[in-house]
Amino acid sequence: MRPFQLIFAFFFLILSQSYAQTDYSISISQSEKIIKEVMRDANLPGLAVAISIKGELVWSKGFGYSDIEKEVPVSPSESKFRIGSVSKPLTAYGLALLYQQGKVDLEVPIQRYVPDFPKKKWEINLRQLAGHTAGIRHYRGNEFLSDKSYPTVEEGLEIFKNDALLFEPETKYSYSSYGWNLISAAIENIANEPFLQYMEKKVFMELKMNNTEADYANKENLNRTKFYQLAKGEITEAPYVDNSYKWAGGGFLSTAEDLNKFGNDILYSVHLKEQTLSDFLTPQYLSDGKSTNYGIGFRVNEDKKGRRWFGHSGGSVGGTTMWMVFPEEELVITTITNIGRANWKDLGFRISNQFLK
Repeated sequence: MRPFQLIFAFFFLILSQSYAQTDYSISISQSEKIIKEVMRDANLPGLAVAISIKGELVWSKGFGYSDIEKEVPVSPSESKFRIGSVSKPLTAYGLALLYQQGKVDLEVPIQRYVPDFPKKKWEINLRQLAGHTAGIRHYRGNEFLSDKSYPTVEEGLEIFKNDALLFEPETKYSYSSYGWNLISAAIENIANEPFLQYMEKKVFMELKMNNTEADYANKENLNRTKFYQLAKGEITEAPYVDNSYKWAGGGFLSTAEDLNKFGNDILYSVHLKEQTLSDFLTPQYLSDGKSTNYGIGFRVNEDKKGRRWFGHSGGSVGGTTMWMVFPEEELVITTITNIGRANWKDLGFRISNQFLK
């Protein structure tokens, strides 16, 4: 190669790298601007974001405070937030491991795995429970604010187990966190070990999600955020709750970066085979042929630009989360804040758009 060709090649390489870096820099800069505006307008105490592209963490950052009074800044790798219903895909992953081993039949009556659960007017199964078509009810009254401790999964079933089904299974879609209580009881019996112990060993430790765990209300927890709510437009501490009544459907703590690890493990079929993932990420259908846009523990949909994504949102007392995976673009994004019912106006999608141009 002639000297001028070497120079041109070197210049082209540097220029290409520069453009690639500039592309991310612009996306990050625009995303930071969006986040700061949303935090101001929605009055958010703290927020963490993490973005992975093609398996690489390209941006993660904390904004605001994990603890306002002590002025502890948010860390995307260490600050543990309540992730609410993003606990469901984590539990679904644990179920998928057992399914992949041939230990689970998603179609048999739930009493196969939880014999003490009362029979209803219609039979219900794990697929229906995981897809919110079984007819199990959701929260009533102030149950979302429960401060009662439930030492075992079985005790958590007492809340709803004697209630009638809301409808014949698969005739309607009706979101139910309590259905996941029943799933966790099945996992416990199939795995022959306590549900939380199984999740710790087979999911969190295997995926190196070192800052993901159950949210024990009365246990000191390093790096757990303070939990807030808006009262008359002002940030105040959220009421005390004990989430032991719904571990599987809404009781876990995690970080933005841990949830991105989770997304990448699924995206690249690290522990779950492609067929298993296909079974869990395929939307279910009602008896009238209508799609629920929900698989087995995962929402499955398209954004406004027609890009396919799967993931889940999460709302809890003192926490709001959005976790999404765009499989074709190989992008994983987590946005998470330490205030309940955050009015953050599709923040996850708005940031995704900055990186998916």
